[in-house]
Order: sequence, then C-alpha cells, then structure tokens
Amino acid sequence: MIEPQFTLGIEEEYLLVDRGSRDLASAPPAELFADCEAALEGRVSPEFLRCQIEVGTPVCASLDEARQELRFLRRTIAEKAHPYGLAPIAASTHPFAEWMRQPHTDKDRYNDIAKAMQVVADRLLICGMHVHVGIEDEELRIDLFNQIAYFLPHLLALSTSSPFWRGRNTGLKSYRMAVFNELPRTGLPETFESFSDYQRTINVLIKAGVIEDGTKIWWDLRPSARFPTLEMRITDLCTRLEDAIAIAALFRCLCRMLYRLRRSNMRWRTYSRFLIAENRWLAERHGTGADLIDYGRGTLMPYGELIEEMIDLLQEDIAFFGCEAEIARIRKIVAEGTSADRQIGLYETMISGGSSSDEALKGVVDQLIAETVEDC
Repeated sequence: MIEPQFTLGIEEEYLLVDRGSRDLASAPPAELFADCEAALEGRVSPEFLRCQIEVGTPVCASLDEARQELRFLRRTIAEKAHPYGLAPIAASTHPFAEWMRQPHTDKDRYNDIAKAMQVVADRLLICGMHVHVGIEDEELRIDLFNQIAYFLPHLLALSTSSPFWRGRNTGLKSYRMAVFNELPRTGLPETFESFSDYQRTINVLIKAGVIEDGTKIWWDLRPSARFPTLEMRITDLCTRLEDAIAIAALFRCLCRMLYRLRRSNMRWRTYSRFLIAENRWLAERHGTGADLIDYGRGTLMPYGELIEEMIDLLQEDIAFFGCEAEIARIRKIVAEGTSADRQIGLYETMISGGSSSDEALKGVVDQLIAETVEDC
C-alpha cells in the first residue's frame, strides 16, 4: 500500500456585511465579485446566496502553505470589499439577519436547488469550512471514511461559530447544524464495504435523476466527488484563521493515525451512527463545554479530557507533520472557547452594561469583522 500524500485543501464561505448597518449585503455589487475574481484567479466563487462568497486554497503540501494561502484569501476579500463599504465575516450564521430577505445567486445549479428544496433552501443562511486531505487510493479512502466518523463531533465542538439566529441566542453553539439538517443527504454518512459499494449507492440516485453527481451528497464527511480526497464538512466556519488551521491539522493527523492502524492490520472500532449522532448533538448544543460519551467507558466525559486522550493517541502523527504549535492551539480553543463563546460573552457583557439588544448584536458583528482578519 502506497502511503498517501496527505495534502491539504481548505474551503471557506464568508458572509458579506454592510459596515454601516452591520446587516447582510443582500445584493453586493457585481463589480466586487469581479474584483475578487481578478485578484484571486479561480480561487473564489459565488455561493448559494448573493450575500455569500466562497474561497478555496489550492492543493497544499504543508500546513504553513495552507495558512499562507488562507491568509491571502481572507485579506484579499476584505481589501476588495472595503471600497464598497462592505466586509466579510467568518461565522456560520449572522447574528441578526433575516433569511427571508436574502436572494439566491442566479446560476443554474443554485436555481435548481432553490426549486427542488423550496423554503428549506431559502433558509440556508449558513456558512461552513471544508477540509480536504489527499488520500489517493480509493479503497483506503473509503476505509478511513468509515472509521473517522467517530471523531466528527469532536471536530465540530472546536469550530462552533453560530449561536445567534435572527437576533436570538438559540442556546446552541452551532445553530448552523440545525438549519443544515433540514436538507436531504446531510448528517452522518453511512458505512460502505468498499469504494465500489459507495459508488453503486450514489449511482442509484444519479440513475433515478434525483442528483446529477456526488457533489450533491452533503454529509458531514464524504469522499470528494471532484478530488482524490477525504472531505470533512461538519465544522462551522472558524472566525479566527489560526483556529481553522489548527482544526485542519487535527483532522489531517486523525487521517494518518487511521492509516497507520490499517498498515499494521488494525483499525478503529466502528460504532453505531445512532450513538455517534448523540455526540454530534451534544457538540452542536454545547461546543467545547460539552460532556461527550466515551463509548468504551460507557459514560459521559468532559470534552477537554477526551481531547487530551486524542492528542496522546496522535503524538506520532503530530511529530510527523511538525504541527505541535497547531495542536497547542487546539488546547487553547478548549481553554478559552470558540467564536460562539466569544459572541455570546460580548453580547451578554454589552447587555449588562446597558446596551440594547440591537446595539449588542451590532457589537457582535463588529467583533466578527475584526477577528476575521486579525491573523491576516
């Protein structure tokens, strides 16, 4: 078995906000997107809603390369948006925007989604981060895909950035997941006996005319339909760039750890998707403050303790990739909280200081604008 290259690619979706009102830019000027396209040469694209913009790094051999690319992408979008009075925010929901006021992008793919999904698609005022890790061998890719689902709730908890929806604290650290769950073909993936078993399953939907190809399978994790990669999709969009890089590093290490097990004729135990879904909910609800189920012990364990056990398990892989600093950042996220925690904290501080709810929500947007580019 040839060792995978474990290359990296990161995709991020941003919301464009008006710097004056702090509300979403429902109809950003076409000139802005043209400016971004000219500067980013194929690394930027429109998203489903007109207030969104998506970027993607090229294939990166190292974490530092991915960091530099993502830094350039965020900085460029911010610079190009500024003359139009706009700014990108890296958060999976906007604190107070109304989804009913957001037109979708006029492209065939998005028009088809809007027609097929109706109000479910209209509510998709959410953004995410996708991390691709290069696993060239198809059978190895599907084997790691089957096993790594166990760790998806742990990755979600580290990324949460969507506590508010339409001006309300939802009580969830990742309300994005609740919105996304309304779509078909989302959530935790099934397990498959082989790559051909996976292809046969997807081809049933393609042959029936339900989907055109595998890009409309929106699971939390999937074998990419476009690249020889395993694509992790469960995470919220990280407001701070360094948090995004740390999560990408952790996912990459998990992929290599499972590869090492297979190389030694071992594997991670496969658990019921029903059980993993419970941890998924706990991470969605509480973020890094969650107690998650340790299936081996059969009990709830503090998230921080589970992360420490995971880091111990990954020591060889952390050393292999030289990502000790990024894993230290994981510990910092656990200790200090995610974007969702900071958003809630600022909102509550402003309210207790006498601000109105409207003022506090606008303050949260200002914080998101600043944090989106603070490492750029």
